[in-house]
Amino acid sequence: MALKIRLARGGSKKRPYYHVVLADARSPRDGRFLENLGSWNPMLAKDDEKRVQLNAERIKHWIENGAQPTDRVLRFLDEAGVAKREAKNNPVKAKPGKRAQERAAEKAQKVADAAAAAADAAE
Repeated sequence: MALKIRLARGGSKKRPYYHVVLADARSPRDGRFLENLGSWNPMLAKDDEKRVQLNAERIKHWIENGAQPTDRVLRFLDEAGVAKREAKNNPVKAKPGKRAQERAAEKAQKVADAAAAAADAAE
C-alpha cells in the first residue's frame, strides 16, 4: 500500500482549512485516512504560529516507514526542519509560447521596416 502525507480540505466555502493526513495514495482527497498528522489554516497570517501545526514525531515515523509527502506538505516540513525540499528550477516556464514569439518577431520586423522607411525619407 502506497502511503502519502497530504492535505485533506475542510472548512466552509471560501474559508479553507486543511488537515495534514496520512492516507492511501488511491483514496480520494477528502476520503478515508489512516492518521491525522497536523493542520494548515491558510486564512491566518503567515507569521502566525497556529497557521501550520505538525506532529513532527509521527511524521518522521511515517516517512521512515515509506510514506511520501506531497510537494505542499514537503514545504511545511522543510520550514519545520523535519525534511529537506530541494528548490525546483524550470527556466523554460518563464519563456513566452510559440505564438507570442511569432508576434514579437512580427512587431520587431514592422519596427525595422518603419525605421528603414524613415531613413529613406530623410535622404
